[in-house]
Amino acid sequence: MRSFIQRLAGSIHGVLSGFDRIRFRGTQRLIATVHGLSSYLAYQRILLKDFKSYVTGVTEQILTQTKSQALAQGVPIHYVNDSQVSKEDLAAEWARTAVRGPGLQAILSAVEPCRTFFVRKNPTSGHLELQCRPGKCLHYYHYWRDAVLGPCHLRVQTWFPFNVFVCVNGREMLAERLDRAGVGYRKRDNCFPWIEDLTTAQRLVDEQVRLDWSAQLTRLLTASHPDWSSWPAMERPYYWSADQTEWATDVMFRSPSVLARRMPGLVHYSLEALGAGDVLRFLGRPVPVGERPHQAFKGEATTEWVKRPEGVRVRFRVNRNAVKVYDKQGSVLRVETTINDARDLRSYRTKEGEPDGPKTWRPMKKGVSDLPRRAQVSQKCNERCLEALAAADDPRTLGELTRSICRPAKWKGRSVRALNPFADADLALLRTVTRGEFLLHGFRNRDLRAALYSQPAADAPEERRRSAAVTRRLRILRGHHLIAKIPHTHRYQLTATGRAVIAALLTAHAAAA
Repeated sequence: MRSFIQRLAGSIHGVLSGFDRIRFRGTQRLIATVHGLSSYLAYQRILLKDFKSYVTGVTEQILTQTKSQALAQGVPIHYVNDSQVSKEDLAAEWARTAVRGPGLQAILSAVEPCRTFFVRKNPTSGHLELQCRPGKCLHYYHYWRDAVLGPCHLRVQTWFPFNVFVCVNGREMLAERLDRAGVGYRKRDNCFPWIEDLTTAQRLVDEQVRLDWSAQLTRLLTASHPDWSSWPAMERPYYWSADQTEWATDVMFRSPSVLARRMPGLVHYSLEALGAGDVLRFLGRPVPVGERPHQAFKGEATTEWVKRPEGVRVRFRVNRNAVKVYDKQGSVLRVETTINDARDLRSYRTKEGEPDGPKTWRPMKKGVSDLPRRAQVSQKCNERCLEALAAADDPRTLGELTRSICRPAKWKGRSVRALNPFADADLALLRTVTRGEFLLHGFRNRDLRAALYSQPAADAPEERRRSAAVTRRLRILRGHHLIAKIPHTHRYQLTATGRAVIAALLTAHAAAA
């Protein structure tokens, strides 16, 4: 990221990194599984044949409590029967109509899909059994303008297992804090094209990472449903996890025209020059060697291009996690890491339930206790992505970049020939050394042989001839300062000059094709 920012230092106002949208999930772990709920029902001596009548009575109790609380708070409940309608817009409109200040803004209800429990007959044994299946039930939405969490909403499932969902926006939380701190800013949608004091803003965003989220989310649940602890199996607090997090790095340009000029080049470079290896590298995964996937990676890595009303978005995805690059509100370049599956990433921690046990690299937890690690991983993803894009934003012309490589050069006193970047052989060499799988650990002579020759060598002498030919090509690249040897290894990596030159050449070649 440093290279990208340094290159654009005169054109940008600043950079802000922090949480954007976060979707939390509250779970009563005792009754969240078939085994747990079955144990609870057995303890309560509730037969499976009586399950429906029991849970219906519990749901009626929740509905009655919610209605009486809404009446006491003076906020009517509005039922929404159209899934295509934006509930946020409806809540905002009703809050404006009622002229509400900070606090509870609106309460909505809707029948929506959920994962819940049913009693069904097992076709094999003929016995009744508890099953967890997709279903539908009534949900209550409480929309708040909270002093700590900003504009947010809480949704409660009124049927077992009473899951709770809370959606907050880190940028909206920041706006509330900036208002109280008296820091000026311009805000459009959920981004800031300009902030008067970026140092203070970044400090306030960083505080969100260290927030006691469990306490704040439980407080919001209690404010929305004061009697939730009287519901069945609520002896323990809710376990709060993060279903989805979005961590955004906003590069604020001083002028929309500057970003508009650079955006096509960034998009083109993302699609043409960055491969699956880069996508894996962005999200901290093992990088494939050659054309064969790394044995530990069993998923899918893709690059997607989408044209939106606001502009163009490039999305790099590995399984369910992704990094997006897009222009926002004309003058903001946003790089955003979205984590939908935390277990696909790693955290250095002890085993759950053994706080004093040995630490090792384990799958990242979804619980809010691992949010600092999520923030760290997401920031690194954004930085790797921006660092890769730095090569696409070199202000020098193609002629300036390639002038030196089109002339003979010297390497350790020996002459090396000029490169012809549009000859098939030299172009294939340049394409190969910039492949994503070589960016992290570099490449060796044998790696290039495997990539440049489609068929294996017929015999040992042929293999030696190929090795010598690749050695000569490596000498040419070193003579033009496009690659450098990694000390104490047989590996080579692209230099900053090499990345800039080859990126410009590949982009020009793709445009001419």
